[in-house]
Parts: sequence; C-alpha cells; structure tokens
Amino acid sequence: QVQLVESGGGVVQAGGSLRLSCAASGRTLSSGTMGWFRQAPGKEREFAARITWSAGFTRYADSVKGRFTVSRDNAKNTGYLEMNSLMPEDTAVYYCAASPRLAFSAAVEYDYWGQGTQVTVSS
Repeated sequence: QVQLVESGGGVVQAGGSLRLSCAASGRTLSSGTMGWFRQAPGKEREFAARITWSAGFTRYADSVKGRFTVSRDNAKNTGYLEMNSLMPEDTAVYYCAASPRLAFSAAVEYDYWGQGTQVTVSS
C-alpha cells in the first residue's frame, strides 16, 4: 500500500510559477511510476505528466510541454511538478498518482492517488 500527500497549490497570476510536491509513504516505487493529473470544474480528469521512479523517464501532455517539469527525489520519496508560464487554462485541482509498475497516461493505470491540491491562475 502507498499513501500520497500533496502540497504546494495556491493562487498565482498568469505567467507565474508554482511547484507541487507529492510525498509518498509505505511501499517504495523503485520500479514504478508517479503521474500527475488535473481536473478543471465541469471537466474530466486529464493527464498532465509522469515520471518513472528509477530511470526518471518523463512524458508530458501536449498542453503542458515546455512549461511543466516533472521530477522526483528518490531519497525523500517525493515527486515534484514544477509549473512555469502558467495560464488561466491551467486552473484545476491537481492530483498525483502512483503505480508500482511502468505506467503511461491513462488514469486507470495508477493504483494510488493523492488528495488533490487546488491551483488557480488569475488573468
């Protein structure tokens, strides 16, 4: 079992930056994947980014490529999502998720989820 606790959300003006954290406890993710998803009001949950825990291979949705960077600190069992050049369209609740195996962009591939953190970008 894995528990995920998110932090770092808040309100930022357009063009600003924010870094989200996702602290994992319980089982290690040595061969697994941490993903990031977001859900705007009235919208379905959508994939944003992911990283494999060991080698650090990353993948991004087209909507965030070049602006967001996903990373992890294995020693701290913590994943990060750094968001730059934020736009109002990025406003959403952001969720981190974990899989004990290699995973990609589908939410169903992830077994554990954080509680979510609100990110609001003002124009």
